[in-house]
Amino acid sequence: MKVPLSWLRDYVDIDLTPEQLAERLTLLGMEVQSIDRWGGDWQDVVVGELLSVSPHPRADRLSLTTVTIGDGEPLEIVCGATNIAVGQRVPVALPGAVLPGGRRIGRAEKMGVVSNGMLCSGEELRLTSDADGILILAGDAPLGRSISELYGDVVLDVDVKPNRGDALSLIGLAREVSAATGAPVRWPSIDVHEEGPEVGTLLDVEVVEKELCPRFVGRVVNGLSVGPSPDGIQMRLQAAGVRPVSNVVDASNYAMVELGKPTHTFDAAAVHDHRLIVRRARAGERLETLDHVERDLDADTLVIADPAGDLAIAGVMGGAASEVSDKTRDVIIESAIFDPVSIRRTGQRYALRSEASLRFEKGQETRLARIGADRVAALIGEWADGTIARGRVDTNPSEPEPARLPFRPARVNRLTGTDLSHEEQRSLLDRVGIATEEAVAGEMVPVALDPQAALVEPVPGEALVAILPTWRRDLAIEADIAEEVTRVRGYELVPGVTPHEEMPHFRPTPLDVRDAVRQTLSGAGFTEVVSYALVSPRHVDAFRLRNPVPSLDDEPSPGGEPITVTNPLSSQHSVLRTGLIGSLVEVVASNRRHGRDEIAVFEVGKGYAKEGDRPREWWRLGIALAGSRPASWDRPAFPFDLDDAKGVIELVARRMGLGEASYSPELDEPIFHPGRTARISAPGLLGIVGELHPALTEAWDVRAERVIVAELALRGLSAGRPAPVRSVPPPRYPAVERDLAVIVAEDRPIGDVARVLRASGGDLLRDIRLFDLYRGAPLASGEKSVAFRLAFQAEDRTFTETEIDEVVKSVADALGREVGGRLRT
Repeated sequence: MKVPLSWLRDYVDIDLTPEQLAERLTLLGMEVQSIDRWGGDWQDVVVGELLSVSPHPRADRLSLTTVTIGDGEPLEIVCGATNIAVGQRVPVALPGAVLPGGRRIGRAEKMGVVSNGMLCSGEELRLTSDADGILILAGDAPLGRSISELYGDVVLDVDVKPNRGDALSLIGLAREVSAATGAPVRWPSIDVHEEGPEVGTLLDVEVVEKELCPRFVGRVVNGLSVGPSPDGIQMRLQAAGVRPVSNVVDASNYAMVELGKPTHTFDAAAVHDHRLIVRRARAGERLETLDHVERDLDADTLVIADPAGDLAIAGVMGGAASEVSDKTRDVIIESAIFDPVSIRRTGQRYALRSEASLRFEKGQETRLARIGADRVAALIGEWADGTIARGRVDTNPSEPEPARLPFRPARVNRLTGTDLSHEEQRSLLDRVGIATEEAVAGEMVPVALDPQAALVEPVPGEALVAILPTWRRDLAIEADIAEEVTRVRGYELVPGVTPHEEMPHFRPTPLDVRDAVRQTLSGAGFTEVVSYALVSPRHVDAFRLRNPVPSLDDEPSPGGEPITVTNPLSSQHSVLRTGLIGSLVEVVASNRRHGRDEIAVFEVGKGYAKEGDRPREWWRLGIALAGSRPASWDRPAFPFDLDDAKGVIELVARRMGLGEASYSPELDEPIFHPGRTARISAPGLLGIVGELHPALTEAWDVRAERVIVAELALRGLSAGRPAPVRSVPPPRYPAVERDLAVIVAEDRPIGDVARVLRASGGDLLRDIRLFDLYRGAPLASGEKSVAFRLAFQAEDRTFTETEIDEVVKSVADALGREVGGRLRT
């Protein structure tokens, strides 16, 4: 909110510099984001007096003026305005002056006469909205004085928090200044001179939706003349960031900035039967709002209507049909209280926010409906020479009494770490208009409201009661009073106190496993992606696994019905995904379309589903490979294949301390390529890895010959820690390695060969590792060669060649016997 200090001083005395005031307000919780010098961009614009005004010798629509600025020779200035006369004092832009927007003024020849500067309109200086004539200044304006000194102002940009709607006004901020300085707050004098007929003969109001509009106050002003507001009023509004429109509209805006009460003025001639109805919109109704956009209304929208149709979206924006214009002679003033939630939802529904709706959304003090109507009526009567009808229409004239909030000063001290006496706390609260008194027996102290009310009976004599002003809607529980006491006293004065209670024990972060997975895969050259959890129904149907990867630990099991969004922004983001494979395929497709050849990505994310009305979610690790792995010093570039994905999975398993992974063929998943898919199993790891079915690659325009994807469930991925690293002493005796190339049938799984090697290698076999796969001559067409490196080690001796040869012979016999394999020599 923009706050001109000259306007704020009407309501409270300020003896501080702007910087000091900004600091005090910020410490009170009203953060001042900037201090602007309004009028600082008027350079070399001074007060001048017209000595002569005569017709231009060569132009009928121009005048030749002589202007004095007090010192030096008079200036000849050519002017096109018609509202100037000798003796008037006007703003003069001297040669070299700079006007708002960076416009520079120099000497210029106009129809054969040199003009030494320019006479300025209010619009050119952004002081008023009048662009047709020169701005006429007060007759006693000092000659030669800079316009910025006379009319400039200091404007604070204050960030008012959402719970303090009462402070979105100059009166509200004056209360905050009063709390900081002790200066009293002065309310504006509201004198309503009622001379017209009774308002009941001119206006009838019916509120159908009383819950959405608990109070509606209406006034009528007749016989007015619409025109510009006084210059001083326009200057104030401009400094506050409000565009002047007319005296009637400006009166409404002036009261909104001053009191924080939005009001609206209707052209009474446009209101049928002089009757206003507050109701919900009906199906099929349309309304052209003041921004000249025609909007389709729905049944959740609160409107102000007459018997013939809608006139305004309540609390948000008026309608063009009842807009005040130059022809308006009678107006109806609406000053109402609307439900904050309804206004906020309406503004979001139509993507329509206004200064009025911003204030309604934060809640309004009930009595402001009456005060706002009176203030606007008085201003219109003064500025537009209108006659104010007697009385007001008020649908709910009763105004609530101040609320009572019991609190315990001792607990205030415990909550804030202070040691303030009862009297000190009462004095601090009194500075913000909160009176206090002793609590009576039976009054309970509210310590919480949500999720359910929690009330505490205080010890007799230890509680006070805060009498809350009607504008403080943000104070509801005891902790709110503690915060208010601390805020007024000064947050900076709260001492630093070490807690007396024992500090909580260490709690491990739930991100440990996820972070370890990210570090491992990033170190392996993968890029992490974060994709949308909201996808299209086609996406869910295309990539749903027939047999989802089971969950580990206590995580919910996958499967069930997809969860749809009630009000999606688009059909492409209307369903929560059930897995990560589809999202990764879309990432691969997008990268391929942008010309990227090497794609190695992963995502740690969730899948979602529901059973009946019970939603579930589970964590998964997804991996995708496409294109070619880059060349390095020890290997050429080569297309990614299933073995690359398996290697990465085994890397993750080792890093997480999950043990060896085993694979089994998967032949029953339609989204995968038949014969190129496997289920993965290891202690703490389950998953599926394989090549995406070519039909899916084509349907989703992936533009890659082969896409390898995997989805894994890892122990601890939701909220766990990696297995601790156990250090072991280095062995005393060296390991012995032997490389074995085993020829087996083409259809023999390599995992079967590895299992035979482990089983037949004995207790001294420490490790086996696949390092080569070969097909081709001299092997037969139905054969392949699989090469493993076997590491043997004993704790009490170094192996001899004879011992190793015996183990190798035993392994060879087992391979021939169980998988039909033979050693390649």
